[in-house]
Amino acid sequence: MTQIKIYGRRDVWADRRREVSDTLHGCLTEVWRLPEDKRFHRFLLLDAEDLLCPQRSERYLIVEIVCFTGRTDEAKRDLIRTLFARAQERLDLPATDLEIVIIESPQVNWGIRGMPGDELTLTYPVTV
Repeated sequence: MTQIKIYGRRDVWADRRREVSDTLHGCLTEVWRLPEDKRFHRFLLLDAEDLLCPQRSERYLIVEIVCFTGRTDEAKRDLIRTLFARAQERLDLPATDLEIVIIESPQVNWGIRGMPGDELTLTYPVTV
């Protein structure tokens, strides 16, 4: 399971949510082999005065990836590198305006479809 939280300014990103989502999900399907239909993205867009980061431009984005534990350090590095590259290519977002954090949690800590996450049968690998 992987859920994405995207934080940014509403006035900059509200009209580009689909473009951001497609870029992020494309990276996850390519690098972590998530199925195309496993897209769980939440946009937490803020007014300019609610996102204070004077060292960044108005286009600054924070991407939190909340997921099951199990991916290797190299798989996490590959995802981060791919996200930076694709954000530059597809969103014209420089690396200085993107921050990414991967937050892992054991499957047993998740409740999904009425059961603990470690009892789910997944259709995709977590150990990549």
